[in-house]
Amino acid sequence: MTDPKPAAQPGLTIALDYGPLLVFFLVYKFANVFIGTLAFMAAVTAAVIISKWRLGRVSPMLWLSAILVVGFGGLTIYLHDERFIQIKPTVIYGLLSALLFAGFLTGRPLLKYLLEAAYEGLSERGWMLLSRNWAFWFAAMAIANEVLRATLSFDAWLTAKVWGVTIATLVFGAANVPMLMKHGLGDDPAPVPPEG
Repeated sequence: MTDPKPAAQPGLTIALDYGPLLVFFLVYKFANVFIGTLAFMAAVTAAVIISKWRLGRVSPMLWLSAILVVGFGGLTIYLHDERFIQIKPTVIYGLLSALLFAGFLTGRPLLKYLLEAAYEGLSERGWMLLSRNWAFWFAAMAIANEVLRATLSFDAWLTAKVWGVTIATLVFGAANVPMLMKHGLGDDPAPVPPEG
């Protein structure tokens, strides 16, 4: 007998995804970038542990973020160079964009395997369009991060990253809802005919 699947906890999932970045932002504001980076590394490690404990799993996105935060954070502290922690979002966005484009071009909507429970009823065509849209979004975010990194101070970059990018991502996600609804999001699954 298998253990029951843990119930979905959207509030906890959002906290685990965005909490470490908020910790980084707050500690940086009250201390400095290097102490903030240490706090970021500790917070993302705690997020992985809490996710495994409370949700029974760690999302691929959280694993990727944790690996890159610890890797680039370690370089930031070791080399005493804040640019490494600024490069991390570009790497994440670039990897996600490449993976989603590869899935789209080969007819495999990779987002379906990550988010299926969150988009119940979505058709295969809807998954393909959603994967394509997010592939373009992540590519645009990688470019935007590099532009912001090259033109803003670290303080202004971090503020834009925490507030601007988060709000823009939520707006982009909401803008996809009409397309998702057109392709079956929220529809009841077709009834299964009785056997015999």
